[in-house]
Amino acid sequence: MDMEAIVEPLRALEGADDWGDIDAVEAETRKVLDALTGDRSVIRRVLTDLPRNPELLGLCEHYDILDKIVLWDDPTGFRVRLHVFLPGYFDRPHNHRWSYASTILRGQYRHYLFGTVELDETVQPRDLDAVMVRQEQVGNAYALHHSMVHAVVAEPYTVSLVVRGPAVKDRFLVMDRKTGESWWQYGAGQESAEDAAKKRMSVERFREMRSLLDELGVS
Repeated sequence: MDMEAIVEPLRALEGADDWGDIDAVEAETRKVLDALTGDRSVIRRVLTDLPRNPELLGLCEHYDILDKIVLWDDPTGFRVRLHVFLPGYFDRPHNHRWSYASTILRGQYRHYLFGTVELDETVQPRDLDAVMVRQEQVGNAYALHHSMVHAVVAEPYTVSLVVRGPAVKDRFLVMDRKTGESWWQYGAGQESAEDAAKKRMSVERFREMRSLLDELGVS
């Protein structure tokens, strides 16, 4: 199979209402995640071709402790990505602009879920308490509604496969429980050219990540 055929089930999810039905999202994304984890050759082919695909490469992102490699960008708004968590990775409680599903290909991470809190500047970060803590390991899969507030602390070089749905809002809130600070983060459409350039993955960085994924036995 190729990526086009594998992602076809996701086109049954039409618009924000369907991607907001997390039971339907889990059912459809599981087909895609199972197909890609069951046949890694599809991922290998995409990674091999990706440097010659400027549209996909332009969507890949590099941060100090996380790399995001886009394997598929669908016209209907969903994407398939690989996330590579680098040493020292942790994130602060946040929600998302979109619902998503994920499975672990290598490594593990501690997953803190704080509930479906409607976040805004009036919510005090120190008032957030986790209502569930999970250890996400190889083979685990889950779907998360965009309103869920969560945070992850990852083992170095953990790799996850992610299907993210279409964006349903312009921004999301990140909260620091230690400092009490919070701040909004926005989608690419509202970023400055400078900010977008800072996180854009270079061809050289992609090649480094491609070699690392081979060494880790992911691709």
